[in-house]
Amino acid sequence: MEALTLELLIKNIQGADDTARAAARDNAGSVGAPAVLPLAKIAAGGELEVARAAQRAIQNIVYQAGRPGAENEAKAVAAELLKLLDDSQPLQLRRDVLWMTWQIAGEEAVQPVAALLANPDLHEDARMTLERLPGDKATAALKAALAGAGDAAKPALAHSLRVRGIQVPDVPDLRLKPTKSTTVQPVGR
Repeated sequence: MEALTLELLIKNIQGADDTARAAARDNAGSVGAPAVLPLAKIAAGGELEVARAAQRAIQNIVYQAGRPGAENEAKAVAAELLKLLDDSQPLQLRRDVLWMTWQIAGEEAVQPVAALLANPDLHEDARMTLERLPGDKATAALKAALAGAGDAAKPALAHSLRVRGIQVPDVPDLRLKPTKSTTVQPVGR
């Protein structure tokens, strides 16, 4: 098999040969950051199986860049992913990109991800991404979001802060609130 170049990757992802498409998808990690935007374009508008292969190819690039010792690759791929968070991209692609971002991005992703907390369609995905991003900036962004949040959003934001080790005593933990009436009593009473 010839070495996978960006051109060959794009050709095979879009081609009619399912075997070549699968091989390109599975080996996309070796192409790296330059393939993210062209693959995203295909994922956003291609025929279902082609779009799915392009999206999986991006995920494989993220996995490759996230391996130990590949910090420069991870930064390059994360920078390309962050370009896909604007309103010009389809909603589902943006959701997928948010979930990929937390896997390899650092504090450089906090500001663009935190901006999506204001988007009702992406709020929860952005919150979960911030919950998983490393560093104090992500914690600060979650604290700022909690301070300005309505009552409905506060429990989820408080949960994300608790996951990060921050005490949030003034917001109840909804996991501890019963959802149904019950006659079952705690053991020992």
